[in-house]
Amino acid sequence: MSESDSSVPSKKAPPPVLYSFPNPDDLSKGLASFVLAAQDEALKKQDTFKLAVSGGSLPKVLGQDLIGRQDVKWDKWEVFFADERVVPLDHEDSNYKAVDEHLFSKVPIPKEHIHVINTDILSDPEAVADDYEKQMIATFVGSDAIAFPRFDLILLGIGPDGHTCSLFPGHELLEENDGWVAYLTDSPKPPSTRITLTFPVLNHAHRVAFVATGAGKQDILSRVLDNPSEGLPCSKVKVVSPGQVYYFSDDAATAKVKYQASEWVASFRL
Repeated sequence: MSESDSSVPSKKAPPPVLYSFPNPDDLSKGLASFVLAAQDEALKKQDTFKLAVSGGSLPKVLGQDLIGRQDVKWDKWEVFFADERVVPLDHEDSNYKAVDEHLFSKVPIPKEHIHVINTDILSDPEAVADDYEKQMIATFVGSDAIAFPRFDLILLGIGPDGHTCSLFPGHELLEENDGWVAYLTDSPKPPSTRITLTFPVLNHAHRVAFVATGAGKQDILSRVLDNPSEGLPCSKVKVVSPGQVYYFSDDAATAKVKYQASEWVASFRL
């Protein structure tokens, strides 16, 4: 793991693509089409579709229009968490529990393809992070990743302070250059103890998609997209070319955004 940079990629990052939908239902349909396109593109080249997901409101949006579709190859999905709270898997703060409730429990993803934290070592968050990184190393060995893994897709939320994963404004983990998975015990948002993917991992993905809905996201989405030099964590996700960062939002969330949105095409293809 010797690549020298973290949040700034080694190649010029393309500008993010913003899609703004009239309402959350239309956004969910668009996101489902996008995820399926990423799935199909990945499975042309490899046996599994490797993705990482966040918690929060994302699992509900993700599952809404994917569950029940015949063209989802659930048996080929291999899922990691972009961040996780160091709590038991059935705890109300667990990202696994949130995604399980809205997605995993309703679809046939093989249990061994859902990568969770080791709950036997919760008292040692550093060990939890190390174990999770070892799970990733085992999964990505033999892929085209050398210093860092290349997820086919990472799905993220946007916090009200501009944080994503468990990478918070002003935190020392914003400068983590080498590790794949890091831990923190001082999260400004409870619970305080978490693990998170690092910027090098985010920035080496094939695609990263942020999902933000509702008027409550207006101010932060404008800051992230219209003033990236402010350096909020979301703005520091700059995927190495030929990868791409996307924002999936509704019109309520983008009401104050000046950044030019792209037109969504119903027959979306990558």
